[in-house]
Amino acid sequence: MTTQSTWTDDLEDTLLGLAPYAIGAAALAAAAGLAALALIVQPAWLAQLQSSLAGVEPKAYWYLSRSSAIVAYIMLWISMVLGLAITNKLARAWPGGPTFAALHEHTSWLGLVLAVFHVLILLGDQYISFTLPQLFLPFVSASYRPFWVGLLGKLSLYGLAFVGVSFYLRRWINYRAWRILHYASFGVFALGLLHGVFSGTDTGVVWISGMYCASAVSVVGLTIYRIRKARTTRAAAAQRINRAGESPDAARPAARRTR
Repeated sequence: MTTQSTWTDDLEDTLLGLAPYAIGAAALAAAAGLAALALIVQPAWLAQLQSSLAGVEPKAYWYLSRSSAIVAYIMLWISMVLGLAITNKLARAWPGGPTFAALHEHTSWLGLVLAVFHVLILLGDQYISFTLPQLFLPFVSASYRPFWVGLLGKLSLYGLAFVGVSFYLRRWINYRAWRILHYASFGVFALGLLHGVFSGTDTGVVWISGMYCASAVSVVGLTIYRIRKARTTRAAAAQRINRAGESPDAARPAARRTR
């Protein structure tokens, strides 16, 4: 076994031991942070919500579209992370391979549902007055950033639906073909990221920009790690085969033939 393989195995074993504590601490921190945030923003948020719903120009549909888009992207991000991490020791041990795979699938579907909601809710916005063809056909609605919204945004929606369907194609096609289809998720993630960054009205918000950066770095980093891990595993397997081929038992037939 190579030094690199040993190092990655030790790292996974360490993360495996720390995982329950880290996840518990993160859950408590998130709950405390959300509770504090709710106490801070609730008075102003309720007043703005009332104005959005009952004002002269209701903006609730626009706000719902923006917020659902952000959550849909987060679900896509989580699904990508789960899919990339599904083969390591941490995923197999906690919460377990089948549970990890189910989370990977269901977060993808949840992202698709929220993305469709993000689009359809705009039908209620009287200021924009979108129609169904404008919302779903590329370049039909080109009044606002036609490339980032009219093309990339809609392609990412179609791609997300395609990836969701690919989960159920696995039983009908061979594994290699299914993996090739499932690799489309990388393109969907890239399209969703570009659509959000260049067409989203909230991109200038610090935490939104930070989320985009963190998602891109984490997905790229996990992709590189998985590729390196696969290469290390293949190299270790090749070394074991070579050592087995050089063993005395394997060498005896060759020695007999030389006599």
